[in-house]
Amino acid sequence: MIERVHEHIIAELQQNTRTDTIFILTAILLNLLALGVNSAVAQGSDKDATAWTVFFTFFCLVIVVNFVVELGLLKGKQTRIKLINGLLKMYKDQGVEGYYDESLLSNYALRYNLFLFVVVFTGLIALVVPLVLII
Repeated sequence: MIERVHEHIIAELQQNTRTDTIFILTAILLNLLALGVNSAVAQGSDKDATAWTVFFTFFCLVIVVNFVVELGLLKGKQTRIKLINGLLKMYKDQGVEGYYDESLLSNYALRYNLFLFVVVFTGLIALVVPLVLII
């Protein structure tokens, strides 16, 4: 039975990693796309309503998607910590805790913080640069 629990926790960790990867890539790609589109609209001499609708649509989309990604990454971080703590307890109960270094938890926390920073920073750039170009 313990093997099945172990397999389940490992599968959950793998799913968590895939989900986080999708969140991060989606946010960064959207931020870069919005940066390009909104910068082009802001610099263009074309000030028609359609161009500005596209501008503000991307502007709002960046805010919403980055908010969702940040929440998703924070929940992913919490989930990973809980799953790894469960593994550590299982390893301790089985007498094999020496094979898993507990300092990996702090490494995962740092990695998540860096991912969060990259998403926030690219999101801010995607919002601020076009606004500066308008002025």
